[in-house]
Amino acid sequence: MTVQREQLEADVLIVGAGPAGLSCALHLANLIKKHNESGAKPELSAENIYVLEKGREIGAHQLSGAIMNPKALAELVPDFEKSAPLDTPVTDSAALLFTGRSSFRFPVTPPPFQNRGNYVVSLNKIVKWLGALVEAAGVNVFKEFGGAELVYENSAVAGVITEDKGLDKNGKPKDNYTPGYELRAKVTVLAEGTRGSLTKKLVAEKKLDNINPQSYGIGIKELWDVQPGRIEPGYVAHTLGWPVSTDMYGGGWIYGLANNRVSIGLVLALEYADPRFDPHAAFQTWKTHPFLRKLLDGGKLLRYGAKSLPYGGWYAMPRNTVDGALIIGDSGSFLDSQRLKGIHLAMKSGMLAAETIYQALKTGDASAKTLGGFQSRVEQSYIRDEMWKVRNFHQSFQHGMFRGFMHTAFQQITGGRGLIDPMRAEEGYKHNKKIDATKRSLNTTERFKGDGKLTFDRLTDVYHSGTRHDEDQPCHLHVLDTNICITRCVEEYGNPCQYFCPAAVYEMAKEVDRSAVAGETERLRLKINFANCVHCKTCDIADPYQIIDWVVPEGGGGPNYEGM
Repeated sequence: MTVQREQLEADVLIVGAGPAGLSCALHLANLIKKHNESGAKPELSAENIYVLEKGREIGAHQLSGAIMNPKALAELVPDFEKSAPLDTPVTDSAALLFTGRSSFRFPVTPPPFQNRGNYVVSLNKIVKWLGALVEAAGVNVFKEFGGAELVYENSAVAGVITEDKGLDKNGKPKDNYTPGYELRAKVTVLAEGTRGSLTKKLVAEKKLDNINPQSYGIGIKELWDVQPGRIEPGYVAHTLGWPVSTDMYGGGWIYGLANNRVSIGLVLALEYADPRFDPHAAFQTWKTHPFLRKLLDGGKLLRYGAKSLPYGGWYAMPRNTVDGALIIGDSGSFLDSQRLKGIHLAMKSGMLAAETIYQALKTGDASAKTLGGFQSRVEQSYIRDEMWKVRNFHQSFQHGMFRGFMHTAFQQITGGRGLIDPMRAEEGYKHNKKIDATKRSLNTTERFKGDGKLTFDRLTDVYHSGTRHDEDQPCHLHVLDTNICITRCVEEYGNPCQYFCPAAVYEMAKEVDRSAVAGETERLRLKINFANCVHCKTCDIADPYQIIDWVVPEGGGGPNYEGM
């Protein structure tokens, strides 16, 4: 059946209303305003900028640590301190080494952990505030719409098709069925965040990969109300050590916010060897450390979330321009892999994209040649300065913390070069080792249950993420060959999807097969609880067979990271 889709035309279409996408929209709208006020031709209009946001509201899917370097925001909104929802400036930067029973503060905080001059913020609130500025500038923002497919014209990107709404779980139209829109634009900007579904397709189709594949981490986070006096606003600590083993890469954070609130989280590289390692359980275990137990005792969990992030750095950054399109923000790997700070880099990438698009609109040329000016602008900005210094940083830790610190020491001396430049990497899922034959029985590892006060199981945490999806819609987690799940994956990796997913989406259920000749037998079946999905993309990244394809669900679904 041929679907009749309504077409809308725009000058610029931005997919994703995060820091990068909104900064692109606002800066471009400001450039257009100055252009028109000068009387220059052709006349342009901010109303011809469209922004798509798949969340139920702007900011709903924004999860971050969040420590923000204000340098990009100061360029974008020079008087930002008058109205931006900045929670508190950083007042103390600490680096803590955790052992199983104790913690030790480094006498001198290493430079990557220094945060003086930065702000502790709620990224959710920052993005809502930016969204209001964007709408006030005349830009059209469409909430609850995701980009489902790219539109091509003569091999150039020409827009996107949004997801169909009102399909039942079998893909058949319900009474409220509405086909997705075909949104066409002179320039399409992909600002989807980490492992964006459209970006993934575009990078593969146009062969945009850099010399290294992207490396990823997963950050798992909770927001708490704590007892008065437990933490000072602006106190920032990063933890190393327990419970993260030395053959893995990861660490924790503790951020003091105003009004006795604290953001805590654990970030782990998705390149560990044990396929049954459980990042969510590791995070909950981390909270039982005496330092955190004392901090959180008597407090209340407010919010939970999980998000992947691009660790790969400069050598994993895809080519960010093609005919008709740009890739920015986390989708384009704009993150400092040493400091794990990316808000200001994402915003700056959006602003540089806006300047590039402005030139394209003035000349009427959105070819890769014109849009290629974006890369030149990146290389002449502080983005390149910051990312070049740490271009080999994360790759150093692929074989454990000790070798990582050795390489990092040489990189500090040589301006990021280190002993090997470029240092090569491989996809994180390739680090998984096949399980021993004696450990192949289903669910040999008991699931973390929590005590309900300090620690929690995954379903309780998902409840605190505000996640919701209409369950009568097509599953947005496409497993391309489920036979692998119940045969090879059981034998070789023990179904790691049950462990790496922080939202209890994947379950290997036992069911009785009554059709067997010899009578009833038990068999496994993959059960996907997609309504739990917090959109972290870990499954798409970490599956050892790369047969899970995360696509956008019906707009408005997913988490609601209020206040995070």
